[in-house]
Amino acid sequence: MNITTIFLLFGGLGLFLFGMKLMSDGLEQMAGDRMRSILGFFTKNRFIGMIVGILFTGIIQSSSATTVMVVSFVNSGLMDLYQAAGVILGANIGTTVTGQLIAFNMSDIAPLFIIIGVVLYMFISKKNIKKLGGVILGFGVLFMGLSTMSSAMDILKESPQFIHMLQLLDSSWMAIMVGFCVTAILQSSSATVGIVILMANQGLVRYEMCFFLILGCNMGSCVSALAASLSGKKDAKRAAWIHFLFNIIGSVLIFIVLMIGMRPIADTLLAFSGNNLGRAVANAHSLIKILSLIHI
Repeated sequence: MNITTIFLLFGGLGLFLFGMKLMSDGLEQMAGDRMRSILGFFTKNRFIGMIVGILFTGIIQSSSATTVMVVSFVNSGLMDLYQAAGVILGANIGTTVTGQLIAFNMSDIAPLFIIIGVVLYMFISKKNIKKLGGVILGFGVLFMGLSTMSSAMDILKESPQFIHMLQLLDSSWMAIMVGFCVTAILQSSSATVGIVILMANQGLVRYEMCFFLILGCNMGSCVSALAASLSGKKDAKRAAWIHFLFNIIGSVLIFIVLMIGMRPIADTLLAFSGNNLGRAVANAHSLIKILSLIHI
């Protein structure tokens, strides 16, 4: 593994995370206080709160941001624990939107998004148009980052040391631990799932192991909310623990299901995804999140 490959890999990851932040910040700014008031108003019923959580997270592209916001709302008394639970459940499903976008792989037209975004952001004075420009720019940068990481992984396929390291992921427990640690470090399950999709497309990781990596992402995504709740009140801590326990229990149940019927589940999902590995991994991410919700 040479310095150029390392630069491409981490440079691509940096671009990906920066693009996601640009998108998330732009969308959140466009939504503004109206979305925050909607989040507070429509969560009196847990089911409606769940729908709001799905939509809100789908818009701002970050379940961690939604959950941290919910924890802060509970801490300030703007939302009670019952309301928070519904939004947290919805946030888990809403976060799969990013994975689905990544699976479509629009890297070839990423420069076009970047040019449009820069033009709107730099040369249009209207505030909302500038914010939209930031979102489009972030979208382009995100896919540029994916393209850069993909190029690096294409080189890494020829590295015996890297292939040997990835062979450690042949254990379901190791895959879960790697998914958990990477997500906890990056503080974004969407980023980890994006990397898993790329690795699956490049044939660097076995398709079946992607399911366990995603389970690890599920649990790792709780770290941000738990950290945000440390200095909060009792109910804020409880909201963060609801998120954590929900993901842990759901992941354990799905792990058991996968250990019993991995082959038919994996084959059916691959066929449903048109034998496209990237799409199959994105659909596995969505399915795992939805099945986690059903156990409640």
